[in-house]
Amino acid sequence: MTDAPAPDALLPAANAAELAVARQILLAGARRQVDIRVPRLDESLYASPDELAELRRLATSGRGAQIRLLLNDPGAALRDGHRLVLLMQRLPSVIQVRVPVDEVDLGNPSAFLLTDNGGYLFMPDAERPQGRAARLDRPGLAPLRQQFEEMWERAERARVLQPLDL
Repeated sequence: MTDAPAPDALLPAANAAELAVARQILLAGARRQVDIRVPRLDESLYASPDELAELRRLATSGRGAQIRLLLNDPGAALRDGHRLVLLMQRLPSVIQVRVPVDEVDLGNPSAFLLTDNGGYLFMPDAERPQGRAARLDRPGLAPLRQQFEEMWERAERARVLQPLDL
């Protein structure tokens, strides 16, 4: 018996439209936790009404809910008024954002979305809309999860996104 993903577990991820559909499917399939790594959070990523609704659902799913984001420049998302920033600020204990500080991590051009049910979307270069994705592929997810965890541990909390308590 192999751990290869079932054919229907693979998702097309060869262009921007397919990547958007893959993100939506993966977010909808997540139960309580997702990890997201994007060098720059622009208006084409995690900003559609459907993506935001799924992130809100995850963030408010109760005990064990966790969304972790690694962003090279969270200040840009704040300045650009990205739609996810408000949700981040409303739920800072559930939506945690960190900034890579290690040169190796800052120079890493990849982007990925990892779910708690074995799904992932991986783009070797966040600037090029192509990658690979699967609804369920734990062997494919494992090295991405390890890379995310290592980057997360080396990163610092994104203080720029914290809401001001006045």
